[in-house]
Amino acid sequence: MHRLQGFVAGLLVAGTAWLGAQGAASNVVAITRGEIEAVLNYSGAEGAGADRQIRVVDLGQYRLGIGVLHRGATRAGAPVGAISHSRVTEVFYFLSGAATLVTGGTVNDERPFPPETEFVRLAVGPSSGGTFAGGERRRVGPGDVVVVPAGVPHGFDDIAEQVTYLSIRPDVAGVLPRGYVHPVLRK
Repeated sequence: MHRLQGFVAGLLVAGTAWLGAQGAASNVVAITRGEIEAVLNYSGAEGAGADRQIRVVDLGQYRLGIGVLHRGATRAGAPVGAISHSRVTEVFYFLSGAATLVTGGTVNDERPFPPETEFVRLAVGPSSGGTFAGGERRRVGPGDVVVVPAGVPHGFDDIAEQVTYLSIRPDVAGVLPRGYVHPVLRK
C-alpha cells in the first residue's frame, strides 16, 4: 500500500506542478491509505456504490477525479458487462485481487446511463453500457496500471474472489463536480 500512496501522491503533485507552471493554483492534495479504506468501508447512502469517488480536485484547466472500486467474483460463462465513458479517461491502478480486463470490441444492447444517477454525476460523466461481443482481454493484478481512453468500452471477467483498484480520472471536459469530497471524508 505504500507504493500506492507514492503513486497517487506523485500523480497529483505532477499534475499540480504542471498547472502551477501555467499560472494555476498549486495546492497539493494527498489521499491517505486510511482515507481510501474509509471510503471502501463506507455504507451510507451517497457514494456507496461499487465505484466510489474519493475526491475531484480542481486543477484550474482541468479536474482530476480519484476513485476506488471493489468488484466481487464473476460467474464463469456469464456475459461480460461493458461500460464506456464518453468524456472521461480512466487510469486504473490495481491494489488487490486479479481479473481479466476486457476492452474495445463491440458492445451489444448499448444504452446510455441516466444523467441523474450518482455514478454519472459524481464519478464518470456521460456513459453508456451493454455487454461485450469480443474485445481484447488482458490479465491484471496488484501493481498493474492500465489507461482506458474516453470512449473505449471496458469491463471485467474472470474475477475468482475480488479485485480492488484506484481509478484516476483526468477530466478536461469539466463534467465531474468541482471540489467533490466523499461523505466519509467531509469535515
